[in-house]
Amino acid sequence: MVDVVLGLQWGDEGKGKIVDVLTPRYDVVARFQGGPNAGHSLEFGGNKYVLNTIPSGIFHAHCINIIGNGVVIDPVQLKKEIEKAMTTGVDIKKNLYISEKAHLILPTHRLVDAASEANKGVHKVGSTLRGISPTYQDKIGRSGLRIGDLLDPNFKEKYTHAIANHKKLLDSFNYDYNLADHEPAFFEAVEFLKQFKIINSEYYINSLIKAGKKILAEGAQGTLLDIDFGSYPFVTSSNTITGGACSGLGIAPQQINKVFGIFKAYCTRVGNGPFPTEQENETGEMLRKLGHEFGATTGRPRRTGWLDLPTLKYAIMLNGVTDLICTKSDVLSGFEEVLVCDGYDINGQKTSEIPFDLSRKDILPLYRSFPGWTGDLTKIRNYQDLPETFKTYMDYVEAQIGVPVNVISVGPDREETIMK
Repeated sequence: MVDVVLGLQWGDEGKGKIVDVLTPRYDVVARFQGGPNAGHSLEFGGNKYVLNTIPSGIFHAHCINIIGNGVVIDPVQLKKEIEKAMTTGVDIKKNLYISEKAHLILPTHRLVDAASEANKGVHKVGSTLRGISPTYQDKIGRSGLRIGDLLDPNFKEKYTHAIANHKKLLDSFNYDYNLADHEPAFFEAVEFLKQFKIINSEYYINSLIKAGKKILAEGAQGTLLDIDFGSYPFVTSSNTITGGACSGLGIAPQQINKVFGIFKAYCTRVGNGPFPTEQENETGEMLRKLGHEFGATTGRPRRTGWLDLPTLKYAIMLNGVTDLICTKSDVLSGFEEVLVCDGYDINGQKTSEIPFDLSRKDILPLYRSFPGWTGDLTKIRNYQDLPETFKTYMDYVEAQIGVPVNVISVGPDREETIMK
């Protein structure tokens, strides 16, 4: 049995916390896509931890954590992340498994990412510059290196061959770089990773399924950043939806059971691209301030806006969501009025469907207004104790999307969670 946790917006929905909360129910947590551009924040015991590549179940001693084949791995970043996690007393060597088919982010991938973004001018996507896109390009172009290649005695020869085209590309961009500044840390990290369990993950995961183990597949980014179904070209380079769990872990579709979809009570986005309900005003600034809306990985301020039901319904449809989880509910406390977009006016035509090009300028969000609420929601643990105006807002959202909201997060800590 495999359940899936993924984001239904533009990322940053609070997946790390939710995976951490759900992990006690599972034997395995497996990350199935993305790279170290994802920042999953977990808070418990008065401490905050940010994971970029390691699955968010790592702080539970009973849980096996697998970095799946669909993930792209920066050895330098992963080494730092592992070393930091080790300071908490977590037995990483026991509980962390790495797929031999996961692709490697090479030092030149990061350089190509920076050079490419710099040359896009006004068409910049808003890359995190961590080499994610060039790595996935090499994967699709059949020229990438994988974790399993680290164990090959001829790895350095393979590496030299792999970066040859990157050097040509960097020269074509007239990009000034010194590869020697980056390679020592890379090769040190490569040797470091060899001491961990590098496995044929698809065989291992399927053997766990056969043995009756409970597996939670963890996604990164969000549905609206999916390479096929997101707000293209302002998207990530992998499939962030439920189908990505199958290809990113090597499991059959019929093995998928529950799909937990996570959404914020409002919307945020990092980087460039369309955002119909964005509030570039005092309301947006208040959402950013109260929600501490800055990227866990990059520190970049997030763009903020009201909840967008057309995109949420779209994400639920694509993912086959069975259970909804609402996060950041506490952030809306104190607003006199709360708005929710339940449709668009596009060139005079009303619709609740996502257009081919979400960037078009004639998309006008149609809002429904709700009275706001006050008080500190972080201390509430029972749904019936929430303000009536909040419950009216949430009842409307549930009715419109047709899927129950089973969990409401009212703060970043594990304990600040309401089960309906």
